[in-house]
Amino acid sequence: MTATFRALPVWPYPVTPQRRSRWTFKAPWSDTLARLQDEIRWLDGSNVVIGAGFREADIRKDGYPRSDAREPSHPGVEVSFDSRHGRLVYSTDVCAWWQHNVRSIALGLEALRAVDRYGISARGQQYAGWAQLGAGGPDAERGRKLVERHGGVRAALMATHPDHQGDPLDFADVQAYRELAGDR
Repeated sequence: MTATFRALPVWPYPVTPQRRSRWTFKAPWSDTLARLQDEIRWLDGSNVVIGAGFREADIRKDGYPRSDAREPSHPGVEVSFDSRHGRLVYSTDVCAWWQHNVRSIALGLEALRAVDRYGISARGQQYAGWAQLGAGGPDAERGRKLVERHGGVRAALMATHPDHQGDPLDFADVQAYRELAGDR
């Protein structure tokens, strides 16, 4: 599995108030990636993107975090990929460490696969429900409208930045548009 990490500087979902401790999982990172790879492969997955609280500068050119990357600004993780059920997006911040949240998603995908294995769902309905809800993450089209309203990407980023009393969801939308448009 080839996964690409992307910066997710602002957690766009409701924050989990009581996170599980950093001792939730004892598995090595390589095992977590292998498990995630296996579960995504069962869904004929491709174009895997892992969003985590890194800065753009913390992501290497090959799409993986730098070895000297700063600790992410939040532990939340979003994993998205194309599958035979359409584009699927899973996110969580229930664990205190971002790597543990990736493992939580991998284990959650395994549990959803068990639904298929035990025959209580027909044709991947447990995945289709998620696909119908939409990604729930940053909305580039909404970001484009915010950029137009503020007269440019830089102005929109400043106006929506949480440090300037902006809305974190608006900020994430503007960043999504900036990434899509290739505006750095």
